[in-house]
Amino acid sequence: MQIMNGLLQFLETSYTPYHAVNNAQKLLTDHGFTRLHESEKWEIKAGGKYFVVRGGSALIAFTVGEKHGYRIVASHTDSPCLKLKNNPVMLSDGYTRLNTEPYGGGIWYSFFDRPLRIAGRTVGKKKNGALESRLYTGGYTLVVPSVAVHMNREVNSNFAPNPQTDLLPLYAVGEGALALPENTVAYDLYLACAQTPFFCGANGELIGTPRADNLTSVYSSLRAIVSAKPSAVNVCACFDSEEVGSRTLQGAGSDFLRTTLERIAESRKEGKEDFARALSSSFLLSLDNAHAVHPNRPEKCDPTNRPVLGGGIVIKSHADRAYTTDALTCAVVQSIFDKVNVKYQHFYNRSDMRSGSTLGAISLAQVGVPSCDIGLAQLAMHSAVETFSKDDYAALEQGLLTFYECDVCFKGDTVTVK
Repeated sequence: MQIMNGLLQFLETSYTPYHAVNNAQKLLTDHGFTRLHESEKWEIKAGGKYFVVRGGSALIAFTVGEKHGYRIVASHTDSPCLKLKNNPVMLSDGYTRLNTEPYGGGIWYSFFDRPLRIAGRTVGKKKNGALESRLYTGGYTLVVPSVAVHMNREVNSNFAPNPQTDLLPLYAVGEGALALPENTVAYDLYLACAQTPFFCGANGELIGTPRADNLTSVYSSLRAIVSAKPSAVNVCACFDSEEVGSRTLQGAGSDFLRTTLERIAESRKEGKEDFARALSSSFLLSLDNAHAVHPNRPEKCDPTNRPVLGGGIVIKSHADRAYTTDALTCAVVQSIFDKVNVKYQHFYNRSDMRSGSTLGAISLAQVGVPSCDIGLAQLAMHSAVETFSKDDYAALEQGLLTFYECDVCFKGDTVTVK
């Protein structure tokens, strides 16, 4: 239960990627990790524990074992929500609303009539004129109200929310100015779901929560890296911007991962040849949640690969390589999970449906290492509130811990897992 309490607190308070990274820093610092800065020289020691933050919304943590090679788990800190525009106040008909735009591909009807909170970061000017980025959490709750069925008789048969007119939160009755910290000059602020996570199911076996995709991956990988005893270099990479393509300074498509690994190698007095050899004996888990069979719409799932809540960790595959899994990397992951009796299951899209994608393939464009896509089975992906299994989450933590402590050795077409 203690594991779940920590998870639920992380999910509830990590309203935005900035909050998720702030919470991650606290967890890592509490476990003896030292913060590094990209603008400073790194001094990496064997047995050391470190993390580096980029842009306030992405973080890479690593622990240093004696052997060559990297055990990488990559996830993302962002989730679909509404982003606040500049000059957001809109006064009409006795109400103040806020002008927003969608961030990511949300199920937007699920954001209606939910508690929402303004959160993110503000940039303020200090007394000496310097600019400072600050974490921001609004102290009040807002709502995007639905139009009553009496005024929209087709709401249950033909309603697609217009993002410019339908998704504007009610801020105040009468005129209301947006309350921000003193000396704010700019901001990245979002309307994030403030629903409290809850247990559900007849036996409390499920969890309903905002941001299960993909903060369950972020938290489980953090928990695993602080507990694991590394033989090589363990890496926990938490990127921003996956929901909008990952091609940002803080995204998986940036140089953040590669430069971090290069600097680790350089600090350990390893040359280019050593680094190339280390990559050849490395492994990356692209960790992002997966679709479970929907109980009310089972026909949406592949005929023979049908993940269920409580059925174990999902290994994701795709012919056109939206996911990075191949036969060899799949076998490696299965071997690792078999060591500790962690259940696993397989996901393929229906062949007549468009596949989603995640950060694995984008990461490989920067760092070429063997990779496998895995994730937690869930329902209602990209909804304001998503659902997953407690047992699956516990299995995920155990599987990641074992991955970090395994010795995976590639030699041609042969792989040994110790």
